[in-house]
Amino acid sequence: MYNKILEHLKNKKIAIVGFGREGKSTYKFIRKYLNNQELEILDGNEKLLELNEELKNDKNLKIITGKNYLDNLEKYDLIIKSPGVKFKDLDISKFEDKITSQLGLTLDFYKQNVIGITGTKGKSTTTSLIFKVLKDQGYDAYLLGNIGIPIFDYIEKFNENSKLVIEMAALQLEYVKTSPHIGIILNLFEEHLDFFKSKEHYFLAKLNMFKYQDNSDYGLYTSSNETLDKYVQNGNYITNLIDINKEFKIENNYVFYDNKKIYDSNSERLLLGKHNLTNIMFVLRLSELLKLDLQKTINTINQFKPLEHRMEYVATINGVKYYNDAIATIPEATINCVEALKDVDTIIFGGMDRGIDYNDLIDFFNNSKIKNFICMPDTGYKIGKEIKSKNVYMVETLEDAVKKAKEVTKNICVMSPAASSYNAFKNFEEKGRIYKELINDKN
Repeated sequence: MYNKILEHLKNKKIAIVGFGREGKSTYKFIRKYLNNQELEILDGNEKLLELNEELKNDKNLKIITGKNYLDNLEKYDLIIKSPGVKFKDLDISKFEDKITSQLGLTLDFYKQNVIGITGTKGKSTTTSLIFKVLKDQGYDAYLLGNIGIPIFDYIEKFNENSKLVIEMAALQLEYVKTSPHIGIILNLFEEHLDFFKSKEHYFLAKLNMFKYQDNSDYGLYTSSNETLDKYVQNGNYITNLIDINKEFKIENNYVFYDNKKIYDSNSERLLLGKHNLTNIMFVLRLSELLKLDLQKTINTINQFKPLEHRMEYVATINGVKYYNDAIATIPEATINCVEALKDVDTIIFGGMDRGIDYNDLIDFFNNSKIKNFICMPDTGYKIGKEIKSKNVYMVETLEDAVKKAKEVTKNICVMSPAASSYNAFKNFEEKGRIYKELINDKN
């Protein structure tokens, strides 16, 4: 199934931009089948060769590193960009049409096989749940994309009937020129302004999910998210738009679709909160679209466990329950978390300041039943000054935060940063992992 991509790559002057997980995957794939193809790897890390010794034996490879590694991109026929590489400050007018990615190439040649999922929050959970639903009903399905699995790692296994369930971040969607056959946008909130020129630029990147669809395709969204609804209504898309908010209704805790009771929202589901119920409705509608067995879909939904770092239960110590919600990098996610867990009396929050508006979160905190606010740099300090509570604690480290939480919490403690973790940690996964270690440390 990958032959079309190889034919497209053959005899082109190709730059692989970024040599992280996806860049390595791209290089490995190309080299396996196009051994004599001239390639160039562009990466900011000047020690790239030291860290990747296997590259030294590639006679048809040129490597460009250092601070100017993105100069002269216009000279290539094809620029295969990794998601983590910033083009924010570049004038791309001379080479924009040459930019692609693993996602872009897959969509260009195999869009009919792709179910794409994006949104500011909920992507990984919904993508993983859709994948599990399909697998449980016998589909040859693959979980791919921004969730941490490069598409080209599995491309040799795909066949014409495979379902490629791909989590698509804005940085992956930004330069695509083809949209998936089935595209899902869960929500839009302000985020990633460190990577995008403006929130408008970020939102429009997400909307590329629908932009290149036609009337044989399907676009699922919800008008209950005002920002998303605004951009969809202004987009003049020609896809078959499906508004979850209009197709489903909830009465007496039951979810109705097409005037039929199809799901009990009070069922023993493990995905808590109103936001996860919305994600579940997307999955239910997709199940109907694909003509899956509804009861089997519901069984999978109710047995599906939250992913790591997403309102993840950590431990109960001395009667106190601890939860890890490190994935919450925006205020809306933290609000959803507190509402879902209900009896939170201690929250640990704060992280990198990316210029996000925190007024709604401050109002929420001041009107909540939370008793203890443990504030970490940088945003935690800024928010903490506006909280009308006697129990506001400014701490410097995560270790200090956990120590204080163990002193003051009586019921439920959750770490839900409402900000990126890059000011002190490699990513949210590292922050969540260290938090769990500190919680379980008995010293």
